[in-house]
Amino acid sequence: MDSIAGTSPRQMARTAGVLYLINIVFGAFAIGLVPAILIVPDVAATAHNIQTHEMLYRLGLAAHVVVTLTNIPMALIFYDLLKVVNRRLALLDVFFTLVATAVEAAGILNDSTSVVLLGSRHYTSALPPAQLHALAYLPGDLSTIDYSIYGVFYGLDIACVAYLVLRSTFLPRAIGVLLAIDALAYLADGFTDFLAPGVAAHLVPWIGLPTIVGEGSLCLWLLVVGVDVERWKERASAAIRMRSSQMEELA
Repeated sequence: MDSIAGTSPRQMARTAGVLYLINIVFGAFAIGLVPAILIVPDVAATAHNIQTHEMLYRLGLAAHVVVTLTNIPMALIFYDLLKVVNRRLALLDVFFTLVATAVEAAGILNDSTSVVLLGSRHYTSALPPAQLHALAYLPGDLSTIDYSIYGVFYGLDIACVAYLVLRSTFLPRAIGVLLAIDALAYLADGFTDFLAPGVAAHLVPWIGLPTIVGEGSLCLWLLVVGVDVERWKERASAAIRMRSSQMEELA
């Protein structure tokens, strides 16, 4: 099985690691740091923060766009690396990633509403301050729902990757286990937020830990080690033999 443009499996893995690191760092800034600084329980205070620190808010939006952009080449690289384990499951993982990314990208448009409302004279002059501030605050509440939706798809994406890593032999099984826990955390958080938002709010610190440990471990391993190339080639050869056998049976 040929890798992308003749790139070796180890080079692909390290490229994925770089993209993953960008994804994690920019995601922490866009989804974690910026909202923590600007979004507060008070509606008027939040509006004031966004207006006062508009560039920071816009930087958060731009960083979130970068996150969604990295998801696409990462999906392709992971497919190319993991298709030697199970082609159909690796392809299913790509679909989960792309749907999750589409939902996440649409959420950025929703988050842009606040800065548009508060930064345009058309709205500030047409609406009473209390109503304007409430409308500008709404995207922050909706982003929680948006996160839950794409979090479910990312959870299924991570579940696929976890299984493929566990079966791969060229990546550590321990990382597969950590990713499986991470996938369960994503799914638990997503569905709990729909069914019992109050409970989900208390789960946030615990839900985030498996993500940091699981995905952080995979990112570091890809960056530092890559994959065991010989074992990857063995799996690739076995996959080719199996595919040839299936084609012969169909013929």
